[in-house]
Amino acid sequence: MKGKVVVGLSGGVDSAVAAYLLKQQGYEVHALFMINWKNSSVTLSGDCAWEEDQIMAQMVAKQIGIPLHIVDSSARYMEHVVNYMFNEYEHGRTPNPDVMCNREIKFEIFNRHAQELGADFVATGHYCRRQEIVGEDGKTYSRLLAGSDPNKDQSYFLCQMSQEQLKNVLFPIGDIIKPEVRRIAAQANLACAERKDSQGICFVGKVDLPVFLQQKLKAKDGDIVQLTDDAFVYRLRNDNPKDLVALSKPYVYTPDDGFIIGRHIGAQYYTIGQRKGLNIGGHKLPLFVVATDVEKNVVYVGEGENHPGLYRKALFISNDEIHHVRPDLALENDQSKRCKVRIRYRQPMQDAILFKKSEGLYIKFDVPQKSITAGQFAAWYDGDELIGSGTIAG
Repeated sequence: MKGKVVVGLSGGVDSAVAAYLLKQQGYEVHALFMINWKNSSVTLSGDCAWEEDQIMAQMVAKQIGIPLHIVDSSARYMEHVVNYMFNEYEHGRTPNPDVMCNREIKFEIFNRHAQELGADFVATGHYCRRQEIVGEDGKTYSRLLAGSDPNKDQSYFLCQMSQEQLKNVLFPIGDIIKPEVRRIAAQANLACAERKDSQGICFVGKVDLPVFLQQKLKAKDGDIVQLTDDAFVYRLRNDNPKDLVALSKPYVYTPDDGFIIGRHIGAQYYTIGQRKGLNIGGHKLPLFVVATDVEKNVVYVGEGENHPGLYRKALFISNDEIHHVRPDLALENDQSKRCKVRIRYRQPMQDAILFKKSEGLYIKFDVPQKSITAGQFAAWYDGDELIGSGTIAG
């Protein structure tokens, strides 16, 4: 026996195959199902009901022949994930609940319960890999590596994990591509073999976001302003390529930079780059949200996906928001490093340079990036290793 491992079993095919492979490899496998969200009133019909997930997890655990433990962690999820979402949207920022869920729930509360069960390891169905390496300081570190399937790599969602959380983690499907995972599940006759992948907010499912947010954030009518096509973008910022501060600042607009074309129900419900939900027609090209002002309750839009207001060359992360997955590779003040960077899940790696300054970290891209959004996470890689991340300030 290779040791005792507790697998997070969600009811989906990825975690099921992870558990199945570990059992085949000779581990003593236990499964843990976590109830994190019970309010189905805001989810779209039929999407991600936890009762259905639990039934599927029970069926799979029975098929594989492993015990299933059920834990209600909904209070912690509400405190650290849902309330975080509400707070971010209220302040005009766009959160990433999946990243926070992994940090605070899947690899925090989950780890604690696994320890109570006497586990030597924990495992999940994430498409990523882990290796150990001895750093230049002589200490052993866990490397968080991108998954082998480029279409399913989920390392970005784990960008806030710590060395403590990584040290005993197994990712059984990190070296496998998704079609092979489906094939293994079908060959093993697992009940979830044909089940669709979950969508939407982690453990909540697919939601109508304004309806979801209106649980705590009241609707408030305001203007939608279409920005004009003159040189407003360029007069609002310093385009000096060496001025990191200016390059990293978000564009700031006033209603005088455009004209009113419609109404919305709350600027806090919109995010940069959003296309759907504006409900305004009559334009040659689709409209995109370019900026929001939650204090004045104004949503600014531009026509076309190549609107210049959607693109920026740099971003900034304050010191208190910088997270080092590999602390031994942290930059000191006035140091720089060329890296690959992602600012959203499944985005192709972008070439950039990290500049560490006394006030925080600047990331300057070789090519301007679309929809850099406050509250989202930027993750930087050295090759295929994710070495750090941080919340975008603006």
